[in-house]
Amino acid sequence: MFRLLLVLTLLLTARPSAATEAAQAVLDQALAQARERRQPLLVDFHAPWCYSCYYMKRNVLTGAEWQALQQQVVLLSLDADSPEGAHWKNQWQVKAIPAYLLLDGDGQEIGRILAEQTRPAFYAQMAALTARSTPLTGLRQRAREATPAGRAAAAEVLAAFAARRAAEEGLAWWLQLPMAVRSHHQAEPAVRLGRDRLELIRAEAAKDLPTCSASAAAVLDNPALGCDYAYELQRWLSCSSGLAAEPRKALFAPRRTAVEARLARDAAACADQRSVVFTAADFQQALGNEPARRAVLDRAIDQARSQLGADLASDRNQADNLRVFLERAGRMEELDALMPRLIAAWPQDYVYPFRHGRSLLARGRAAEALPFLDQAAPLAYGLNRLKVAEQRVQALQALDRAEEARRVVAEALKANGPWFPEDAAALRRLIER
Repeated sequence: MFRLLLVLTLLLTARPSAATEAAQAVLDQALAQARERRQPLLVDFHAPWCYSCYYMKRNVLTGAEWQALQQQVVLLSLDADSPEGAHWKNQWQVKAIPAYLLLDGDGQEIGRILAEQTRPAFYAQMAALTARSTPLTGLRQRAREATPAGRAAAAEVLAAFAARRAAEEGLAWWLQLPMAVRSHHQAEPAVRLGRDRLELIRAEAAKDLPTCSASAAAVLDNPALGCDYAYELQRWLSCSSGLAAEPRKALFAPRRTAVEARLARDAAACADQRSVVFTAADFQQALGNEPARRAVLDRAIDQARSQLGADLASDRNQADNLRVFLERAGRMEELDALMPRLIAAWPQDYVYPFRHGRSLLARGRAAEALPFLDQAAPLAYGLNRLKVAEQRVQALQALDRAEEARRVVAEALKANGPWFPEDAAALRRLIER
């Protein structure tokens, strides 16, 4: 036992410098190619569990437009669960994936696109970014000018802070602009949207409901918001989660007609159907309308099944939507029947045996969960290797198989090396209880 603990200690205290250097080398190589070709670097963050990534791969990152874009940029594809991908995801404050960051040859960010996008929206945004060589650092300076170009730059900078959820930093930057410049810029809806989103992000983190409600109303009513409506409404719902049922219902009831109409429109027009469905269900829950909440989810389940037909492998994004809609609706028997089919449809990765095992374990069914988690383990890597190991350890401990649990920890930490120190430490703590 002492030897095992010593090995674990050495693994967890290994210097992370080699890991950081390896991640830097990946970026340096891509930047060198970008400088040689005199093109920007497009960093594509994805992960095997990312439903939106599958949507983008199937519906957007295809065809002549995608081929043309690849001729204009150097493409660096990073798995967010890999050591290198996770490092840069943290460094660049990427808060949602898929994420597409455009960098200049010096590694300075020009801009980013986040989450699912419709095909026209993605290529319009990317065209605007590739046409602009000025990085965000340059836009910050330009935003100090009370000119149309300065106003456009301010909107871009505020949007960039919001994408990083860097509310305090972004609002501090905004307030250091001269008052006359701020007054000039605020005539632009996109500038007001960026500022109000930062206020909303800050208020949500602080659970400051009055500020959250005021900021959310301004954001939701802004004509520049577009398909981010569901995300911003979700922030307001999060802010209000501590309210009692009746005050919460009174808070949202005046907006019921407008919200339902907007979410119905976005369900038809926007790419991220899952977020629209979840937000619509959560909004009905806030109103205390349980039948309407169930109806939202049941309708989404029926639509997903209709679009998929019998072939789950035809559209992984939609198949994963079906999974989460069933889970959110509490239709667990149907979910348990679906999961083996998902595992069979995508046997090449760890995702569905892991998800199924985790779900069974959370419901107290450790003996049933363990074979699925064991199936996921040899397919796991990077950060998800530690996540799979964590669930296996918990299942083994629930079955009073402590020695096997310790072996799982030792093997996972050895394979992990110096990466993900916080997650590795959390895994170690499971066998120290």
